[in-house]
Amino acid sequence: MELRQIQYFVAVAEQLHFGRAAEQLHIGQPTVSQQVRRLERELRTQLFDRSTRTVSLTPAGQALLPEARELLTALDSLTAKAQHLAASDTTTFRVGIGSAVGQRLDDFLDALTTASNGACFEFQTLPARTRLEQLRAGRLDAAFIRGIDSAPGLRLLPLWCDPMVVALPASHPRAAESRLDLADLAELPLLVASRTANPVLFETVTAACRKAGFEPTVGPPSTGLQDTLAGISAGTPGWTPIYPTAVNAVSSRRVMVLPLDGDPITIRMSLALREDADPNLMELLATASAQLRDTIAREGETCAELTPEVSGSNEIRT
Repeated sequence: MELRQIQYFVAVAEQLHFGRAAEQLHIGQPTVSQQVRRLERELRTQLFDRSTRTVSLTPAGQALLPEARELLTALDSLTAKAQHLAASDTTTFRVGIGSAVGQRLDDFLDALTTASNGACFEFQTLPARTRLEQLRAGRLDAAFIRGIDSAPGLRLLPLWCDPMVVALPASHPRAAESRLDLADLAELPLLVASRTANPVLFETVTAACRKAGFEPTVGPPSTGLQDTLAGISAGTPGWTPIYPTAVNAVSSRRVMVLPLDGDPITIRMSLALREDADPNLMELLATASAQLRDTIAREGETCAELTPEVSGSNEIRT
């Protein structure tokens, strides 16, 4: 999937006409039609109903349009802030990020702008294991990493804690309540990425289930949040954990998102750098991380695990 496909989808959805959308985008209509068709194949769903006279959004297209617009808005914000950081300096630092960072990336960039003295940062969205591999290989200067306490050769700067919420069918007997006990979900399959694909998330969630008194029945491995939510919306029995920064991805009225009572399922986000990183970069990112933690604390969010530097036994080796 490419960002230009999302851009073309939004343009056609707003114009409800492929020709006018192409004029707005200053490209040929065949290109717009081809890329929208390709996006539909990749999403495995039809976004538009087409006839010789009219174009209209399908229910799936209507459901996905808000997320598509948010994605383009986030890209514009990220680009503008990155350009601002680059305005007065040619030094570029490469930072790996993951999905579902949400507005916390904006908060980090605000802190970074204050501390950066004009340094330029380039952000790359990559899977967690790839981020660690590229950081060790020197192809990244820093990386956002969830859920690890230590990693050989790396220094971890704590950023924030994610108390996870859960998505479940709106038809579930407890879905109308304001909060859930994790044990309320014992009869539903857990829909989560496999242990191989996301060991931190898998182990954290299954351990929390055992602590709540039940062994979770793990359903088919999740291939992505949107696919899992679409399945729950369509009637697939199950529940899935969601990072609070990704709650806006839930748009279906057939899916309910609720916080958990008792001990939350919490996963820490840290910024990883190599131990031999440029001292100026190390100081800059340590300052920005501290400012971000202060901002979050002023918002009233606390996390006992946020200490000046992270160390411990929960290691990831690549």
